[in-house]
Amino acid sequence: MRQLKFITSILFLLLATHTVTKSQDITVLKLDLKSSIDIAKEKSYSMLILKENMNAAKYQLKAANSSFKTHITMDITAPNYSESINDFQDADGVTYFSNKQLSYSGDIRIDQPLPTDGRLFVRSSMFNTDDFEQDEKFLKLQTRIGLTQPIQSLFAYNSIKSEYEKASLNYDLTSKRLKRNELDLIYMVSEAFYNLHFSKERLKIKKISKERLSEAYEIAQNKFKVGLIREVEALQMEVDLGEAQNSYDMAIVNYDAQLNVFKLVLGLPLSEKIELKSDFNYIPIKVDVKKALNMALNNRLELKEQKLEMDLVNIELKRVKSRGAVSGNLEAYYDFVGVQEYDINKSLGGAINGSWNVLKNRPADFGILLKLKIPILDWGENKSRVNAVKSRIKRSLYEQENESAKIESQVIKAVNELHSTLRRLELLKKNRVIAEKSFAISQSRFSNGDIDSQTLALDRERLNKTNESHLAAFIAYKMKLADLMRKTFYDFEKNQPIVY
Repeated sequence: MRQLKFITSILFLLLATHTVTKSQDITVLKLDLKSSIDIAKEKSYSMLILKENMNAAKYQLKAANSSFKTHITMDITAPNYSESINDFQDADGVTYFSNKQLSYSGDIRIDQPLPTDGRLFVRSSMFNTDDFEQDEKFLKLQTRIGLTQPIQSLFAYNSIKSEYEKASLNYDLTSKRLKRNELDLIYMVSEAFYNLHFSKERLKIKKISKERLSEAYEIAQNKFKVGLIREVEALQMEVDLGEAQNSYDMAIVNYDAQLNVFKLVLGLPLSEKIELKSDFNYIPIKVDVKKALNMALNNRLELKEQKLEMDLVNIELKRVKSRGAVSGNLEAYYDFVGVQEYDINKSLGGAINGSWNVLKNRPADFGILLKLKIPILDWGENKSRVNAVKSRIKRSLYEQENESAKIESQVIKAVNELHSTLRRLELLKKNRVIAEKSFAISQSRFSNGDIDSQTLALDRERLNKTNESHLAAFIAYKMKLADLMRKTFYDFEKNQPIVY
């Protein structure tokens, strides 16, 4: 029996130690608003998608920038062997003969793009063919220095510059959209953070209310036992206690649900243990409407995005116009060629040396070409396309003016709502103090028998509503500040602009 008790004690000790160790391994993530926003910027799916869009725009800009640099390419064909039966027809009839050839070639090209959308190049190549039927080796060496220049690029549409401008504008556009969505994310995180705070504080209010009602219930039961109150009043207190317990249970359910919403917004797993750092201090802020409007009109990304999009449309206008203009190419080249036939048994090195000597002694080839394409009649096709693009530009201007008016209206409304919410918050702060004192007096009067349970219940309910209203007003004030920040790109709490 003693051995059984000893073994049981050891097992209990090991189980308790394991439980303590396991509980110590659980890390609780303590979060305030700033740390919550930082986590969301790193882990939320919306920001991860936007960052990938930003990376794509960055690589496109890098590719467009690289298009101005020297490019080197090499082509090699080795081997290229063929056997075929060919025919030859003359007065004596048709003669068939076999053809066996082995060829191999190499080509290296150096291209230097020009800012004028032209291209300067140097190309060196070697081509060798072994004809086994003729017992001949044919080897050709060639180096060409050339220039190609589109005529329309000099006065109408420069493709290489336009592609770079489009990539640069698209990069700026994507970066601005990223910052705008980042501010929207800050608002979403703030909303989820304060909603969770509201659920947490409401849970505390319900818990305190339940505890206070429990105390009142005990007092009522004692009074009923000694005959100071009626049975119906004691029963009513029991019903009120049950309702308070139910409200507390529902507050727990609501808090757990809001906690999961908060984790999803931050991109955290639902199993993550978190704890909010509560801070209900605030600074009353008076916002100058003129300053808010000025910051919004200078910084709102919708206006900047529309301007960038208009720049893209202007590039498209140049491209469309160039289709109806004179076009063509200027081409020039200077060739060094060495061609020689050898016996098939000639070594490759010897053939190369022989062709090289020919190349050095042979006069160079050269040529120049100017090719023009002049539109004469297209029945107004190009003009219609140009007018279509111009209509898009006018539409963008109207949209920009409309957006400016909308932004002014939004900012004025946001500032007025902020001031209104602040006034309500200050008023409810005073009401909360008064309600706390009033309920403390009512509790004392109920204990002394000066008031009944219904009067106490009314004062308790008034206190709960006042606390919840004050909490809601505080959250509304914070959210109005966050909303104004994303509408103006200015942090009025810290009195500093948002850098992007």
